[in-house]
Amino acid sequence: MKWEKWEPIYQEILEEFGYDRQRDEEAAIIAEKISAENEKIDEFYLRDIIKGRIVSICGAVITEKDVREMEGLIFSADEATSFLLRRYILPDIIVTDLDGCIEDILKANERGSIAIIHAHGDNIDAIKKYLPKFKGKIMLTTQSKPLNSVYNFGGFTDGDRAYCIARHFNAKEIKLFGFDFLHPKPKKGKNIEIKMRKLKWAKKIIRLIEKEHRMF
Repeated sequence: MKWEKWEPIYQEILEEFGYDRQRDEEAAIIAEKISAENEKIDEFYLRDIIKGRIVSICGAVITEKDVREMEGLIFSADEATSFLLRRYILPDIIVTDLDGCIEDILKANERGSIAIIHAHGDNIDAIKKYLPKFKGKIMLTTQSKPLNSVYNFGGFTDGDRAYCIARHFNAKEIKLFGFDFLHPKPKKGKNIEIKMRKLKWAKKIIRLIEKEHRMF
């Protein structure tokens, strides 16, 4: 999804949740500055990996049955990384805003997983603390206006952002595993009601992208 199409959706999200656009933009600037020494990939590198491939995206409530059905390129949405690692599966791409198990995400990145790290107004402290610790390939994303090496392919939560990325780079087919838009997985320190509202947006965004894809 291009910025011009994403911006009106982003504006709706800002208004509903009361987020500060300036803080989102500040987070992107900080992430870019801190990541000067990281091994960053660009959109062309990512396109070559994704284009024409089947993509399996793993969400928070992934199951053993899901693992048996996954195929192609494996995306993990944040905390799903830990589930996969415990089963000796190394995701190809991790989409994260750094509120999953950081130790597992760092471990997977060092072993070869590309980490697509999202910077927003609420995770500036995590960006400062953890971004320098990534040893493998990374890409930075923002939900606000992209700049230089900080990209925006659309998406609000890790799961639908992963979907937007796969669709943006023309995956042949996208399969979702462990996505439950009605019953969010509880997470310590997170408000379940807000999470439910976020998942409604995630579902809405995925449906919008699916509809557009079918039209062309």
